[in-house]
Amino acid sequence: MNWNELVGAALLGAERRTPPGGSVAALLDAAAVETVRRRAGLRPAAAAPRPEPAPEDSRPPLPPAAARRLALLLTDRPGAGGGRRGAAPDLAELLPQWLTAANAHGYRAPAESLPALLDAARARTDLRAGALTLGGPRALWLARLNPDWKFALRGGTGRGVEPASGAAAADTAGPDEAAARRLWEEGLFAERSALLVSLRRRDPAAARELLASTWSAERAEDRLMFLDSLREGLSPDDEAFLEQALTDRSRTVRATAAELLSALPGSALAARMAVRARACVALDRTSRSVRLAVEAPYECDAGMQRDGVSPKPPTGRGERSWWLAQVVEAAPLDGWSEHLGSRTPAQIVALPVADDWASEVHAAWAQAAVRQRNTAWARALLGKPSAPVTAVPGDPARLLTVLPPEERAEWAAEFIAAHGLSEAFRVLGVCAVPWAEPLGRAVVDALEIARDAGSYPWSFSGVMGLAERCLDPAQADRLAPLAAVPDEPEGGSPGAGGYWAEAFQRLVATLHLRATMLAELDPARGGPAPGR
Repeated sequence: MNWNELVGAALLGAERRTPPGGSVAALLDAAAVETVRRRAGLRPAAAAPRPEPAPEDSRPPLPPAAARRLALLLTDRPGAGGGRRGAAPDLAELLPQWLTAANAHGYRAPAESLPALLDAARARTDLRAGALTLGGPRALWLARLNPDWKFALRGGTGRGVEPASGAAAADTAGPDEAAARRLWEEGLFAERSALLVSLRRRDPAAARELLASTWSAERAEDRLMFLDSLREGLSPDDEAFLEQALTDRSRTVRATAAELLSALPGSALAARMAVRARACVALDRTSRSVRLAVEAPYECDAGMQRDGVSPKPPTGRGERSWWLAQVVEAAPLDGWSEHLGSRTPAQIVALPVADDWASEVHAAWAQAAVRQRNTAWARALLGKPSAPVTAVPGDPARLLTVLPPEERAEWAAEFIAAHGLSEAFRVLGVCAVPWAEPLGRAVVDALEIARDAGSYPWSFSGVMGLAERCLDPAQADRLAPLAAVPDEPEGGSPGAGGYWAEAFQRLVATLHLRATMLAELDPARGGPAPGR
């Protein structure tokens, strides 16, 4: 009987078919004999070469307590399904914050934690940048040995995020110019991308020249990612290279080059867009009252397309509206004051707009404010936090990112005081962590109001989750009284008080845990001192 017949008989089982030889013992004896025969018949093969030793990582190791904390965080798994989470902290949600703090101190991951760290990064893309930075060159070395971790070799951390091998490439991109050139010409994409990002931070011109040296030979998807790295340190010196990229054979590369050029108010593309935009939006000289007149483009000519204007609108949007938005958002914002009677951004935004074009024009200005990082225009478009939410063009959260962190937190606190938490989730997500004291107080006050009103706590689970990760841990003791079960108000949701108490208990416990985690990582806060 051959091996396949033995395996088939074993899988069917003695209760379904009489085994060969008449008994289970005879089947096992036959399988043992066949196993020995198969092994004896194998020809010896040459041993595979040993892998090169892992590279050194000169960064300091984690303090012992922090290393134990990392092992605990990596073994935790998010609970399946919805329902009550209980009062214990959600360790999986604290891992990204722990990685950020550990990387801020420049630690390296323990060698024994690298497999679990790579597994976690494979399962969650939001962990990849932090996990692979902590893992450093040894994580990249290990990833080459396991196909399950190939994401680390691609540097797939998303736009604007330094790739996996950043630590290793940064070391290579030091004073040894020949080694940097060799890595750029021969390295993996992740290594090349990290090299470009690191060099861009230290010497923007050298990074641009390195990219230009192989530009025509790069794949379109790689050109797009490399071009995106020029966002950091973008300056007028990059204009000539970006102008050349406007003729790239890839549409997405051309669009990205145009976007970067429009973020340089002094660029030739920005000047061309300014001429087009001013022809579209101007003071209405025929009206008795001061207002803006809008004349959207009637065609998207070759010059507009070369400058990044996409001729085909999204489904459900008119062509002229689509072209107008792209032209206005690419024009320098600083030029509108002179064009519109020396008015300030706030005065311009307050002007009425003829023929119902206000939403289109204001949304384009909002996009321009984000792209050009123009705080004056962002403030004008955001308006007062107490104004109706619909009065803000586009996404208030994106406009808030343009403001300084302190001003951002103040605006968000006033917004929550005026509108509550139902519209606040995205606004809170762009505020600096830990939240400033006025913002944290506004969030807690709004949660307490919702609890006292007997609202369902599940409606606020997203904000509560943000509070667990973003509130200042020093607020834990002040929040402790809210962890008690409140009296149920008349007309409130049955049993809501118990759920609220559980949620606040979890919030307090999470804040205490975050404080402990930070102390373990920071010797200045009482954690053990790192050694080399």
